[in-house]
Amino acid sequence: MVKEVFNGIQDYFTAYRLLNELNLWKYFKIPIVISFLLGITVIFASWSFSDDIGSFLSSAWGFSWGKQTIIAISNFIGGLIVFAIGIVIFKHALMIIAAPFMSPISEKIERHIYGIVKRPGSSLKAKASAFSRSIQLGIRNFVVELLWITPFFIFSFIPVIGSVFLLMIFLVQAYYAGFGNMDYTLERYFPYNRSVEYVRNHRGIAIGNGIVFMLILMIPIVGILVVLPLSAVAGTITTLRELHTKK
Repeated sequence: MVKEVFNGIQDYFTAYRLLNELNLWKYFKIPIVISFLLGITVIFASWSFSDDIGSFLSSAWGFSWGKQTIIAISNFIGGLIVFAIGIVIFKHALMIIAAPFMSPISEKIERHIYGIVKRPGSSLKAKASAFSRSIQLGIRNFVVELLWITPFFIFSFIPVIGSVFLLMIFLVQAYYAGFGNMDYTLERYFPYNRSVEYVRNHRGIAIGNGIVFMLILMIPIVGILVVLPLSAVAGTITTLRELHTKK
């Protein structure tokens, strides 16, 4: 698993090279615009709703002393809650919407590296199928991810050991980000259930890819513009290597 994590991270360097070598940036014009709009929406929502959630949380404090401090802390926690949920929504919404654009890119990379393409999906029917599958997978992963990170978020406020749960939240988010990037290739190889099983058996690839995805996403503005091209191509490279090695 450690080797898979390392490969998932390392392939971002190869991804950047292939993006330029194969001129893949042009395929990301629409996804980048979508990513920017979704990212700005998440940032605005975090800023807008943090006070509302903060007011709701601080209302439980029934004393006048320390009220302003409690409000400030509650607003901060409210912002974290909205931002954490926003990142989850952003990630899965972006991957669902971008799915039809990703299949041709995955095919070009496979043809460039291995000279063959498993079940080309460039037709309109194939793109519609990819979009439908991405919706199913995105909803499934969104629900499961929230079920994992919600208790971790609550436990993160426990003194001393709380930081461990923050790390767990990061890794869970990384896993499902990498999951989505792997499935752009897996959709040509396996049906839905088999893909879920495959990623579970190779979770190191998903985590490694997702770790860099999450770190790039933290770069203001630039992160939301380049995160999809780099992570999707890197995930494709790592997944294809594993698939062809097994062959």
